[in-house]
Amino acid sequence: MPPIDPTRLLAGAEAARSRPEESAEAISHALHEAPEDIEVRLAAYRFYFYTHDYAAALPQAQVILALAARRLNIAQDPALVRPEDADFTAHDFAPGLYLQALVGIGYCAVRLGRTDLARDVLSIAAMLDPTDRFGGAWLLERYETGLAEDL
Repeated sequence: MPPIDPTRLLAGAEAARSRPEESAEAISHALHEAPEDIEVRLAAYRFYFYTHDYAAALPQAQVILALAARRLNIAQDPALVRPEDADFTAHDFAPGLYLQALVGIGYCAVRLGRTDLARDVLSIAAMLDPTDRFGGAWLLERYETGLAEDL
């Protein structure tokens, strides 16, 4: 079987703002055809996130986190991941993707009122990202001080 072309699968999803129904259909089809493709998952996450459908964006971010963990050869459960498990300060694709997915999960959890999930993943993001390059510690601080509503 030839390799999956995510660009072809996502055709029609480009007009998320002007034609959201068409984009949603293209995203759904792409997810069905290539559920393990990182580009498809990123497109789905971004579509749902930017349309403020955080309930749909959250599982996409969770799959992205699992795919990034697999690439990094680290534990699937973020609670088991430690800073020495990978070079999270490197400007490489997989570590950055992992941290972005954690923060994305945290943001969606904040928006959905999932207190425990938000606190857990944002704390992990803050621990793994000591320079707060991806804003997990910043978001956690705002969440814990009640300022998350201002985001």
